[in-house]
Amino acid sequence: MKILFLGDVAGPSGCKAVQGYLPQIKKKNKIDFVIANGENASEAGVGITEKNAEDMFNAGVNVITSGNHIWDQKETIEHITKEKRLLRPENLIEGTPGKGFEIYSVPSGEKIAVLNLMGNIFMKKCEDVFRTAEKIFNKFRLKRDADFIVVDFHGEITSEKMAMGHYLDGKATLVIGTHTHVPTSDFRVLENGTAYQSDAGMCGDYNSVIGMNKENSLKKFFNNKEAKKHFPSLGDATLSGIIVEGDLNTGLAKSAKQFLFGGVLKEVN
Repeated sequence: MKILFLGDVAGPSGCKAVQGYLPQIKKKNKIDFVIANGENASEAGVGITEKNAEDMFNAGVNVITSGNHIWDQKETIEHITKEKRLLRPENLIEGTPGKGFEIYSVPSGEKIAVLNLMGNIFMKKCEDVFRTAEKIFNKFRLKRDADFIVVDFHGEITSEKMAMGHYLDGKATLVIGTHTHVPTSDFRVLENGTAYQSDAGMCGDYNSVIGMNKENSLKKFFNNKEAKKHFPSLGDATLSGIIVEGDLNTGLAKSAKQFLFGGVLKEVN
């Protein structure tokens, strides 16, 4: 089972690249299941609209995860209650619309569980992320309830993500960090068989400031009165993420490889 996880899809540039390239990427790499963090997919670069989600699904994305920007497009509050392929962080305050955990079936019959979490440090207030993970994994077990389990940890702090990776080592197929929009080079399979990367990066224009127009961002850092509200950079996007090959017998990872396609970033050999 080959799983492709794509980092935060950022604005029109990222959406265009996903729609234009994902079908051929899936075919070339023999990908069975695609997960993408879509919380920045809207034209404004924050939040995700129903059309954004449908375009990504039509391109071959199976599940969309999110993070702190999930509610930045108001229509999401209604959309997420009827679309089980769109997840929000599981540890949001109780009573929040939508779900943060779901089990999906693939045509070949395997079941893939996806858990969306959000960090507690320097992020919007939410429930304890480690207690939430503990609760989910006490209830759902690898190979008993799902053939594979993927965890999107949307967080600011690398140490928090690393700690979760070690906590879930041997319990999940993949623990992948999102949010910073910068891909890290620590992709690997941990001691007990869980694939890990601190951040998948973003699917967007890297000739920018984490996906936003660089000239305007510089004006903001210099407190220039001409600075506008942040808006996405529209250059050619790099698709950034990770490809994990899962072992059907154990549910754990056999391999983990960084994935970069298009734009200015290149894979490190």
